[in-house]
Amino acid sequence: MGYFLSVLGMVFIVEAIPYILFPRKLKVFAQFISTVSEGAIQIVGILAACAGLIIIYLGRLLGGM
Repeated sequence: MGYFLSVLGMVFIVEAIPYILFPRKLKVFAQFISTVSEGAIQIVGILAACAGLIIIYLGRLLGGM
């Protein structure tokens, strides 16, 4: 459980970086994303989830876990 909470905390930190560093550009991006089709957003989400699974797999493979 401690490992899970550490990873969850790291996700929050990484997700906060654009809000901290580029707040103005993030607002522009939010307006742009509202014009993108829902299907395209779903595809990007699926690809991001798959990339995350691959990264986890490689990390466990190379880390010896």
